[in-house]
Amino acid sequence: MVEGWLYDGRSAVRRSVTVAAAGSSLRVENDGGDSFEVFPADLVHIESRGDIEVYGRSDIPGWRLGLPNTAGQEVAARLPARQVYGGFIDRIGLPKALAAGALVSALILFVGYSSPAWLAPLVPMHVEKKIGNALVGDFGGEYCVGAGGQEALNKLAARLSPRAGELNIRVVNIKMVNAAALPGGNIVIFRELISEADGPDEVAGVLGHEIAHVEERHVTEGMIRHLGFGMIVALFGGSTGANADMLLAAGYSRGAEREADERAIEALKRANISPAATAKFFERLGEHEEKLGRIGDGLEYLSTHPMSQSREKLFKDAEVKGATYQPSLSRDEWEALFSICHNKPA
Repeated sequence: MVEGWLYDGRSAVRRSVTVAAAGSSLRVENDGGDSFEVFPADLVHIESRGDIEVYGRSDIPGWRLGLPNTAGQEVAARLPARQVYGGFIDRIGLPKALAAGALVSALILFVGYSSPAWLAPLVPMHVEKKIGNALVGDFGGEYCVGAGGQEALNKLAARLSPRAGELNIRVVNIKMVNAAALPGGNIVIFRELISEADGPDEVAGVLGHEIAHVEERHVTEGMIRHLGFGMIVALFGGSTGANADMLLAAGYSRGAEREADERAIEALKRANISPAATAKFFERLGEHEEKLGRIGDGLEYLSTHPMSQSREKLFKDAEVKGATYQPSLSRDEWEALFSICHNKPA
C-alpha cells in the first residue's frame, strides 16, 4: 500500500489517498473511506515533481494522482513508465532520438540547398518574364541609347548564343562595374564595366557568363535559394532600384557561377573569340582585390561574383596556343558600344 494524493478532476480539493495493487488494476481509497479501481491502460505519466510522480487519466481531464517514486513493486508494476523527455524520445531512447534528429536536420539542409535547382525549371517562363518586366521596366530611364551601341551589343550577343534574339540585353547608365542576369531573359551591363574593358573581347566573356545564367535558369534558382518563393510575389511591388538590389544580393551558388564561366568559354570557342582577353579583365580586377579587398568604389562586380584570380586562370587555361582568333567586334562597332552612354542617337 502506498500513500499519495488525488485531484478527481471535478473539484479543486486535494485528497489524501492510499493506493494498493488489486489484481491487474489499482485500488484507490480516499481519506473518507470511499474507494475505486483504476486500470493501468487508463493511466498516463504526466510529470515528475522531485520525489513525486504525477499520473493522469486519459478519460478524465484534470484527474491527477501523485505517488512517491519509491512506490512498492506491486504498485509500480501497474503504473505507466515515466516519460523523461517526451513520448517519442522515451519510446526509442535518447541516443536514437539524437541520431534521428541529426539525420532529419541534415536532410532538411540538403533539400533546402538542392531544391532550388529542381524547382527553377518548374517555374513557367511566362511567369519569369512577368517578373522580369515588372522588375526591369525602363530601369529608371537609365538605359543607354547612343548611336550604334545597341546594334553592336546585339551583334556580340548573337555571336555568343543562338538564342540571343530572345534576350533583352541593355547597357545602363549607372556608375558600377557589374553585369547582371535578371528574370525573363533580361541582362543589364552597367556602364563602368564597359569603361573598364580594354576591348570588346573582354566584354564578350562577361556577357557570355550572364547569358549562361539565363539559359541555365540560374536566375530563378538564385531567387528561390536566397529569398524563397515569397520574392516572386514581392518583386511585383516596390521600386525598380530596390528590386534590382535584391536580385544582385541574391547571387548564385558556386556551382552555378562555375557552370556559367564554363558555358561562357564554350560560347567564346564557338564564336572563335579569344578567352585570353577575359582573363586579362579578371587579372586587373584581381589586382584591385589585392589592394582594396572587396570594398571600394566601382568594385561591385567583386561582391556578387567569385574571386577573380580563379576565374582568370580558368579563362587563361582555355586559350589555345597558336590559334587564330577573330575580334568579337570591329573597331567602329567597339567605339559605338564604348560610347553608348555618351553619344546621343542620330
